[in-house]
Formats: sequence, structure tokens, C-alpha cells
Amino acid sequence: MQGPGTGDGILILLSYGYVLAFIAVSGRLEGVLGLSRGSSRKFLHAMIGNLVLVIPFFRWPPASALIAAPFILVTFLVSPYSPTPRLRAMLGSLADLTEEGHHAGLIFYSISFTLLVVLFPTRPDVVAAGVLPMAYGDSSAALVGRRMGKRETLNGKTLEGSVAMFAVSLASMLIGLACISSVQSFTLAQRMFPSVAAALVCTVAEALSPRGSDNIAVPVLGALTFYLGSGGL
Repeated sequence: MQGPGTGDGILILLSYGYVLAFIAVSGRLEGVLGLSRGSSRKFLHAMIGNLVLVIPFFRWPPASALIAAPFILVTFLVSPYSPTPRLRAMLGSLADLTEEGHHAGLIFYSISFTLLVVLFPTRPDVVAAGVLPMAYGDSSAALVGRRMGKRETLNGKTLEGSVAMFAVSLASMLIGLACISSVQSFTLAQRMFPSVAAALVCTVAEALSPRGSDNIAVPVLGALTFYLGSGGL
């Protein structure tokens, strides 16, 4: 495996710029478009998930862990658990988003993203199978469940939300994998069964997870299911 290069550093800096830009945008969606804070937070979740598509371009794959790792500390410092209220006030947009939903949700999201890259540095398809269902599937489940949910299941979740979770998780995975396959040596057909299995496991994990913990359970269980389903290849 080659060592890190200048290109890796550029990718990391571009990723930070991307995240910070969408943090700023998400913090203003409530006032500009009239979206709720919850919707703004889900929008940020989805946009951050897109960073998995950058991972295949790293010359030294382990360096891609730095995409999300710093945000574990950042999201903690702007959460209600922060020991530095002044910093929390300075980063108002992100701090406001942590107030909606589980306060540690964005922290867990950053942890799970980083953990998957550390565990599977040369398998961006596995990382994508864990992150994209959390980014798009969970966001869709929350929005559909809130607006259209009528049949309640467990932990306050709805059947309609779970259906959206499965459908959008699978769709986002297949789109993401199609992009990654243009760089990696696999076909979408080879990843179809693992994708369906991962989407199903992610849906069950989201439905059963207590509030906030799905940000860990969904990515980790989804990625492991996909990895085992693809035979570890």
C-alpha cells in the first residue's frame, strides 16, 4: 500500500470545506425555506453521507478516516454536553442543529463514519453500505414517519417510516455503489444481494434502536451485513 500523498491532503481539506459549507447552509434552511430544524438536520446528515464517494480516490486509504474524525470532537464541543459554552456560541449553526433530535446524534454519526473507514480502509463499498442508509434512509424514515406515519410499531417508529427506510437505503446504496464501481473492480450485480440484506438489517436496526443510538447501530450493522454478504471480497 502506498503512503499518503499531497492529493490525500487536498481531498481532506476539500472534504472539510464541503462539510463546513453544508453546516452553514443547514443552519439557515429554517429561515430561508421555512424548513424545520429537524428537516435541516436530516439534510445535513444526507449531505455528509455523500463523502463516502471521495474515499476511493485516496492514494493511502487509511487517510480517509480523517474526513470525519475531527468532527467527533467538533460535534461534542457544540453539543449541550460541551465544557466550552463560548465555542458552542461561536459555532451557532451546528449548535442549533444539535438541539434537534438526540443531542449526541451527530457525535455518534461522526464516530460510526470514522470507525467504518478505520475497519475497512480499502473497502469503500462496505463503508458506503453502512453510511448511506444512515444518511439517506434514516432521514427519509424520519420525514415520512413524521408526515405520513399512521401505523406505529416500536420505539415510536411507524410502518410507513420503515418502508421508506428500506426503499431509500437500498436505492442510495445502489447509486453509491454504482459510482464506486467505476473506480473499484466490482460490478453492481455482484453487490445486489449484500445490498438488499444490508438495507433490511439497517431497517430493523433503525426500528429497534432507542433514540440516537441508531447513528451507531445502523452504519455498523449495515456495513457488517454487506461485508459478510459479499463474502469479505
